[in-house]
Formats: sequence, structure tokens, C-alpha cells
Amino acid sequence: MGKIIAIANQKGGVGKTTTAFNLGSCLAREGKRVLLVDADPQANATSGLGVDPTTCEASVYDCLVDGYPASEACTPTDIENLHVIPSRIDLVGAEVELMNRPDRDRVLQRALTPLKDQYDYILIDCSPSLGVITVNALTASDSVIIPVQAEYFALEGISQLLNTIRIIKSRLKPTLEIEGFLLTMYDARLRLANQIYEELKSHFGDMVFKTVIPRNIKLSESPSHGMPVLLYDPDSRGAIAYIQLAQELIQRQRKRALQK
Repeated sequence: MGKIIAIANQKGGVGKTTTAFNLGSCLAREGKRVLLVDADPQANATSGLGVDPTTCEASVYDCLVDGYPASEACTPTDIENLHVIPSRIDLVGAEVELMNRPDRDRVLQRALTPLKDQYDYILIDCSPSLGVITVNALTASDSVIIPVQAEYFALEGISQLLNTIRIIKSRLKPTLEIEGFLLTMYDARLRLANQIYEELKSHFGDMVFKTVIPRNIKLSESPSHGMPVLLYDPDSRGAIAYIQLAQELIQRQRKRALQK
């Protein structure tokens, strides 16, 4: 049975999409079967994997609004074991179209549940908002990775996201957990970056990933070439960090399985 993990933070520019497609590719490198669900209308995770959404048979929008089978929307990528359900700009309209449906918060959950036996990990790249689509993503998920930028306003807004997660746990998905907080755009030379890491650790302890994602030009360049950093420059600091994150995530899951 696979695990569904949302990558969420309503604050923009914190590395959600970068984490989604790079972590997905690194998990696939570790031999895991991975599906990336691009639930952001900007479709950057889709294009970052070299997939042209206009050539795909279906997108997340079709699965949410028209009931298109998610299994038939899964599109292969250039990385073995990694598939994507692409996004398109029309996903913006799904918020309005789902609004009056009584089951609006569980549509994605119903679409993805049949796929849990086919994949080891299903990663959902959320948009920088706490709207209906993001609520769908969190309700469909077993856990959440929260990327946190190593900058001054990094911790701003986390309380709002945590409150949303609490509401979803109480009303929609009691088993939803926080997989971990991931520090991104980290520059070890800056005292502020180290202070933010220490503050995260003091607040959330072992929920903070040991792996931190550095500021790295290769991570910024790779999406414009339509490939994750693992293919663009596998020896870069960014690629090594995401490989370490994938390994840490796998180890965490093994440890939890042994404790049960």
C-alpha cells in the first residue's frame, strides 16, 4: 500500500514545486514507484519533468471535475518509475466548479485511493493557497511535507497552515500527519538561516528533516531545461540534497513500520 504525501505551504516561493519533482525523481532513483500529482494551475511541476500538458490525454482538472479515471491520466516521464498526472491552467476553474458539490473536499481522495496499490509514493504538489484544491490534496493525503524557506518571514503563515491541518484532521481526515518540515534555500554562511533552523528544531523537534536543501543555481536552472536536477547535474549540491531527502523519507517510513 503506497503513501500519499502532500507538499504544502500557502506561502509562495518556498520551494514546494522544486521539492515535489526533485524528491519524486530521487525516490524513483531509489527504486520506488512514484506518482506526482500536479495540483497547481501553474503546472510548473509538470513542465519541470519535461511533460507538455497540452499533449496529454487528461489532467488533474479532468479527474476532479469530469470524473476522468486517475489511472488513465498517469503520464510517464523520462525517469523510470516516475509518472505524473499533469496540470493545466484550466485547474483554476475547478475551485468554482467544485464549490457547490456536497462532496467537494473528497473528490481527489476518491480519485487517488485506487492508485495506492500501484505506487509506493504519491506526491501532491499543492498551489500556494488554502483553497478547495489544497483542501482536497490534504484530505487525500496520509501526511504533509511543509517546505520552509530559510529567510526572515519563513515562519510567518505556518500557524495558519497548521490550523488548516488541525481542521482537516478534526473534520475530514483524522489520520493526517505532518511528515516533516523541510528547510529550503539554505545558506550555511548566513547567521539568519542557522537561527531559523534552530527555531524550527526548538518548536517541532524530530518533525524537522535532518536534510536541508541549499541555495543552488542548478536547482534554479534545471526546470527551464525540462528536467529534474538529478538528470541536469547529478553531482550538484542540490541533487545530492534531494537524494539524501529521499533516503531520509524512506528510512523514516521503515522506522515507523517497525514501531507499529
